[in-house]
Amino acid sequence: MKVAVVGGGPAGLYFALLMKKADPRHHVVVLERNAPDDTFGWGVVFSDQTLGNFAAADEPTFRAITEHFARWDDIDIHVRGSVITSGGHGFAGIERKMLLAILQRRAQELGAELRFRTEVRDGDLAPHGLADADLVVAADGVNSAFRRLGAERFQPTLDVRTARYVWLGTTRRFDAFTFAFVANAHGVFQAHAYRFDERHSAFIVECDERSWRAAGFDRLDIDGAVAAAETMFAPWLDGHPLIANVPPHQRAEPWLRFTIVRNARWYDGNVVLIGDAAHTAHFSIGSGTKLAMEDAISLARRLNEARPDVALATYQDERMTEALRLQNAARNSMTWFENVRRYIHLEPEQFAYSLLTRSQRVSHENLRLRDRPYLEGVERWFASKAAESGRAVAVPADADRAPPPMFTPFRLRGLSLQNRVVVSPMDMYCAEDGTPNDFHLVHLGARALGGAGLVITEMTCVSPEGRITPGCTGMYAEVHAEAWRRITRMVHQWSGARICLQLGHSGRKGSTKLMWIGMDEPLDEGNWPVMAPSPIPYKPGMQVPREMTADDLRRVCDEFVAATRMAIAAEFDMLELHCAHGYLLSSFITPLSNSRTDAYGGSLENRLRYPLEVFAAMRRIWPADRPMSVRISAHDWVDGGITDADAVEVARAFKAAGADIIHVSAGQTTDDARPVYGRMFQTPFSDRIRNEALVPTIAVGNITESDQVNSILTAGRADLCALARPHLSDPQWTLRAAAEQGFAGQPWPPQYLTGRDQLIRNLARTRAQ
Repeated sequence: MKVAVVGGGPAGLYFALLMKKADPRHHVVVLERNAPDDTFGWGVVFSDQTLGNFAAADEPTFRAITEHFARWDDIDIHVRGSVITSGGHGFAGIERKMLLAILQRRAQELGAELRFRTEVRDGDLAPHGLADADLVVAADGVNSAFRRLGAERFQPTLDVRTARYVWLGTTRRFDAFTFAFVANAHGVFQAHAYRFDERHSAFIVECDERSWRAAGFDRLDIDGAVAAAETMFAPWLDGHPLIANVPPHQRAEPWLRFTIVRNARWYDGNVVLIGDAAHTAHFSIGSGTKLAMEDAISLARRLNEARPDVALATYQDERMTEALRLQNAARNSMTWFENVRRYIHLEPEQFAYSLLTRSQRVSHENLRLRDRPYLEGVERWFASKAAESGRAVAVPADADRAPPPMFTPFRLRGLSLQNRVVVSPMDMYCAEDGTPNDFHLVHLGARALGGAGLVITEMTCVSPEGRITPGCTGMYAEVHAEAWRRITRMVHQWSGARICLQLGHSGRKGSTKLMWIGMDEPLDEGNWPVMAPSPIPYKPGMQVPREMTADDLRRVCDEFVAATRMAIAAEFDMLELHCAHGYLLSSFITPLSNSRTDAYGGSLENRLRYPLEVFAAMRRIWPADRPMSVRISAHDWVDGGITDADAVEVARAFKAAGADIIHVSAGQTTDDARPVYGRMFQTPFSDRIRNEALVPTIAVGNITESDQVNSILTAGRADLCALARPHLSDPQWTLRAAAEQGFAGQPWPPQYLTGRDQLIRNLARTRAQ
């Protein structure tokens, strides 16, 4: 093949040498606009896993790179006068200029033609004798001209972020990957520092835009920025200077904003994107160069296995999946640093743990594998904080191990929970005229016996017309309170769990079929009229609700109050108001279903008015020693709807009204929603609300493993974790998790102790294999 590679960075050079290695007959030309020894930036970071890929691809290149590595295992986090160290992370750094020199030499050894100071203008290869190239590899970076020229086919998405950063160097040699945080009157600033050779370290200074402007950095050229950063980070520089290495055109405005690059397609005809032209990953996880060079490995391999059209399609499929995985992790990490002022109030131990687990690639148990003493220290700290708050018994200093975070107790007002696991509310749709029956007794009782600290009922409706389906439970008749009392007494007598009643009204989503017959489909017969803030149906084919009048508002509020009195009589420990998922109160909050022009519509403050009135009326009669929670949809997943920034204000309003904890869900407010699903996909909303509104939260949404629960809690992303589907398939999920983690402090029903012992023995045998 005749191949033109546009761009002489790591991706282009590595691809060129791998193509020539695979088949010397290939004619490979690399066109690079800079001189061979020009490079901007400082060091490049690789993980141990990446190194294995390099060794398999080209051993001489791997050997040359590793001979110049600076290696470290530790991460040091400096925050609020403390230094937290976590080991076992296995990174290596190399000077970017050295990496390019190694790749240049190896490419030339293998016969690739390298042309420096060669500008390709507007994608025209004819002046360079390459108009007839069989393949054009666009390795021309984040500002790729080839991507721009082929935008209609590549369909790029460029997300320019708001945080500012400047990439500097220093002669201060850091022995660990170092994160240093400065909080002052201007804002919060952080340095990412790591050694990449025997004499130098990279030193990236980053901050949010508000801090950047408040500190006056927006008015400084590169010399001023260096001087200001030296002063700010003097305690960590130890008298060493910061050094700038930026292109001439950036000297006047040296601060950059990171751009996330994605493309719907990576090739078109004979042009293929590689490296930053195809994708970018934020520097805080150190995977940009890794991704680029692994692109090169994949593309070269595929081109030498199949004809070009098949090879390009296979390359795209193979690398797009990996890039998306790393980009998701990088986005999580980037978002954490963009919003670091959200976390700066956390105690250093929790702040550091939150940083280490920010990308979701490193979990609680993964940290144990990397550095057991560090993690056990964090667990001891977490348990001690629970003890200080009166929520747990202090862990003796000489105890072998603190309890896993999920098994530390938690307290809300006068309610004490034995652990942090919550059985999420799940509609069962099998009540008769609103009355819970034997199914509910067994369903909820089994999960209480299964060890969860808190069991939340399904949405229990405050009136017949407030039901979603004819099978929904209710709390609007004395028979309902009696039936619920049978369940609460069973839970209290036979388990250590506490039970919470969730109250709600279906609003415009009412009068529909049972979920497994036809979710959100009107009944074939016997429909009852529905109401909502505005006459807007949830989706086509559903009833158009009537707009609620002042009388409707008063009557429904009275129904919530009456249901609250019944909840007291039914002996519930906690009450939750359902303001999520597009039901009545949620429909007031989101502008997608509230177009009122009175005091209950318009601004977010107005749209919150009625839900807050209902909550306040319930809180007034609910016993003062019993907590109340509110479930909200923190994002509508559609343009023009509620965002997570709005959700913080919603949480603040309910906190001010007396809510003790916010149950953070998302979506289901409109049929047009397009959620972004994934592991723990709603936890970031809980994280933001907890740490900005400073209110306890319950995280929910595709939380399936105890490792995830421990990570969420320890990082301060939530105070409790609610699991739904895992409890459907395993009512004893919590008991099993305790056994799997070797935690003997979780109470088991005495009737189940022989099962516990067998489970522990079987787990021990499995670990020994």
